[in-house]
Amino acid sequence: MFKKILVANRGEIAVRIVRACSEMGIKSVAIYADADRHALHVKKADEAYSIGADPVAGYLNAHNIVNVAVAAGCDALHPGYGFLSENPELAEICTRRGIKFIGPNAATIRQMGDKIQARNAMIKAGIPCVPGSDGNLESVEAARALANKIGYPIMLKATNGGGGRGIRRCDNEKDLLSNYDRVISEASKAFGKPEVFLEKCVVTPRHIEVQILADSHGNVIHLFERDCSIQRRNQKLIEIAPSPQLTQKQREYIGNLGVKAGKAVGYQNAGTVEFLLDSNDNFYFMEMNTRLQVEHTVTETITGVDIVQEQIRIAFGLKLQYQQKEINFRGFAMEYRINAEDPKNDFLPSFGKITRYYAPGGPGVRMDAAIYSGYVIPPYYDSMCAKLTVWALDWNSVIERGRRALNDMVVYGVKTTIPYYQEIMKHPDFRAAHFNTSFVETHPELINYATEFPPELIAAAISAAIAAHEGI
Repeated sequence: MFKKILVANRGEIAVRIVRACSEMGIKSVAIYADADRHALHVKKADEAYSIGADPVAGYLNAHNIVNVAVAAGCDALHPGYGFLSENPELAEICTRRGIKFIGPNAATIRQMGDKIQARNAMIKAGIPCVPGSDGNLESVEAARALANKIGYPIMLKATNGGGGRGIRRCDNEKDLLSNYDRVISEASKAFGKPEVFLEKCVVTPRHIEVQILADSHGNVIHLFERDCSIQRRNQKLIEIAPSPQLTQKQREYIGNLGVKAGKAVGYQNAGTVEFLLDSNDNFYFMEMNTRLQVEHTVTETITGVDIVQEQIRIAFGLKLQYQQKEINFRGFAMEYRINAEDPKNDFLPSFGKITRYYAPGGPGVRMDAAIYSGYVIPPYYDSMCAKLTVWALDWNSVIERGRRALNDMVVYGVKTTIPYYQEIMKHPDFRAAHFNTSFVETHPELINYATEFPPELIAAAISAAIAAHEGI
């Protein structure tokens, strides 16, 4: 087994990987920019090394990160998610330097990162795909001609995009003409390539994804599905496993599609095959993420499989520990992405010092976090600061456990999405498991919750009022 693994990431996912290494008897190495000098992943790892003052550039410098891994005596590197996790160059550099990349090989990352190549591979494998362009669009005129042929609404998408970025819906020709250059600009800035393709828009779908594991011995299994339909502007907010909206027949069908997709591209390691489910119960392939997902926690919770440890085992060349017939799930799990944002102010990021933090606990409650009392959330990164995962035997119980755990969780000093999620837990449509990707935008009333002020702010306000009164 590996002796030492460099974690090429930060935040809660870096802490998660460090913990997996610890349980496997593997030394862990953290990296940090100056803004993360006091971050929890730095404190938890066995060793930690600076990657410079720039808060972002260091985490994106593949050559420097691998240099650190070599200098620290690491024999493997785990990219986590985000940053360079789906960067084929990082995987190639690791290979050249004798460091094992914990993920699929560079060729697979490159193939599945290109939405056109991925789409063509799935079509060839017989996996249903949304009608759209056969390749990259050559011009806005070509886009207009195809859109008129397949019918509006359509989606313009960055070919090398991901994470919900570089996507624009067009309901008519006017939208198409105004958004075409925007998507190309977004694609160029975010992904370094101006390539764009077009797909028919599946209106108000459910977003269902399948977690797969594949080893280097030809074995591929799925760990059932996750429902990621609760999202805002293509960014997931709440994830559920298994989906409360699928029948057993649908569950078996989509699970088999995930395995089929993995085999079709010779996939190795952990991956996620994402689908859209339309109102007529048709599944369509959307994309494949060649990395660990943020929401892997809900799958681990219902199956008992430690996905990060399986990633490490697969990368070392071991066979999967499980056969498909041995994979079962029990109950429901739900993950809440706790974002440092103000829902009442258009979800504006709320960075700053956490003056007090209380983590929820009790049966069926898991916290993945990189925050603590006194920690300063820097303004340079994604606003997600923690993940709360709850489990219960049935759908109603997992909602109630989630509601209770959200109520137990306290984060003072910054605004968070906690009260917003509490409103979602109360909504009758959500409680009845009747929701799709339009749930957030069609329920603007969810932000009309009462703002509760923490005790110390109330005490400070009272003290200030008394002092002002005595000064009169």
